[in-house]
Formats: sequence, C-alpha cells, structure tokens
Amino acid sequence: MDLLVVGAGEIGRWVADTVSSGSAPVDAAVAFTDRDPDIAEGAAASRAGAEALPVEAETTHDAVCLAVPMSAVPAAVEAYAPRARNAIFDVSGEMSAAIAAMREHAPDLERASYHPLFAPPRVPGNVACVVDAGGPTLDEVSAAIAAGGNDVFETTAEEHDAAMETVQAGAHAAVLAWRLAGDEVRDEFHTPVSAALDDVADTVTEGSPAVYAEIQRAFDGADDVAEAAREIAEADAEAFAALYEAARGDREGRERHE
Repeated sequence: MDLLVVGAGEIGRWVADTVSSGSAPVDAAVAFTDRDPDIAEGAAASRAGAEALPVEAETTHDAVCLAVPMSAVPAAVEAYAPRARNAIFDVSGEMSAAIAAMREHAPDLERASYHPLFAPPRVPGNVACVVDAGGPTLDEVSAAIAAGGNDVFETTAEEHDAAMETVQAGAHAAVLAWRLAGDEVRDEFHTPVSAALDDVADTVTEGSPAVYAEIQRAFDGADDVAEAAREIAEADAEAFAALYEAARGDREGRERHE
C-alpha cells in the first residue's frame, strides 16, 4: 500500500508507524505532508523509507489518511480526495462531518473514519471505526491497526459523536474545572478520590490546548457538567440524596450492562 498521511503530528505518525510496522500484515510505503514542511520532513526523516511531500504536490496514492484537526477535516477531504486512488480515511475524532464530506467529495472511494481513543504515548488501546464504504485497502488498514494490539470496534458516526459528549467533552470539562477550582494542598491531605483526580488532571493537561479546544468546540457536554455541578451546589439534603442515588444508579446500570 502507498499511503499519504496528511498531518504529520503525533496521530499522523502513529498511523504511519502502525501500517508500516514489522507486525502489520501490510507492505506499506508512507509519505507525509503538512502545512509546516519542517514537521513533515522531521516525520519522514525518522522513518526508514518515508518521504515528505509539499502540500501543493499532485501525487496520487493508494490511500490518503487525514490526521488533521477536526475542524479542518471537511476542507481536507475536498482537497485530498483527488489524490486517493482507492481509499480515504480520517483519524480526527469527529465522525459525522468527516463521513458527510467523504460521501460528497469521494463517492467512488473506500471511505472510513477511525478514532484512536488514546494519545499515541499510551498505545495500544480502543479504536472506534465507521467504515462507510469498505474494500480491500481499508481491510488492510483495519488489520494493521488490530495487529498493533488495538481493539478496533465498529460503531456509527451518530453513536460515536454522542459518546464523545460524555467521554471527552464532559469528562475533560469536569476534570479541568476541578483542577481550576481547587487550591494546591500538601500530598498528605489527598484522599483516594482527590489523588486519583489529580493524576487524571495531570494526564489531561499534558496534551495540547488546541486539541482540547477542538473537542470542546465539536461536542456538547461541558454545559451538562456545569448544570450538574450547579444542582449539587444548590441542593438541600434531600435533593442531594436524590442526586447521589441517581449517580449511583447510573454506575450500577453501567456495571450490569458490562
């Protein structure tokens, strides 16, 4: 497979490494392009056989992977679909807009949206996948991701984007709000709950602010967290007990489902 990776950041490099690793059931050659040519050059230079291409190049490839910010995906699909011979897919994290753009601009290509639900330093992990139009090229991509130890699971764009309101936008908002609202305390004062939250907050804040801003832009969820916090803050004893039992019920319901 001849793969063009558009966007040579962490996720783009993860895709390249995944499809070209020795354990992948794919014989892949990888090229990078990026609006910052130095980033593309750096990604290619550190990977044997990879090359960097300028964004204005007119090369074509078996597959094109879009590893760009979520807000940039529709425009990137339009720009790069003509350079894909067989397949186009993205790894951005917002699926509905990506799939719609691919249907419009790549109606004759294999099309898919993948979302690695982890940061590249924490591989392997779960990878959500919507194959909108399948075929042998995307079969190779999915097989390579699975060969890397990842769990590739199927979903729909609607189910995925609804889930991201809870597991990304809402979760990040809750953790960041806790960190911003709290005072610094000595380690000895931490309870098991606050210590765990502190570790999670460290994880959230080790990334790029731009990436987390994109998540908040793309998905609802933060307002629901804020409203829940207001309800807790304003609740009397009876109302608090009801909220607490509602939270317990949600947890127990999830445990039964699992």
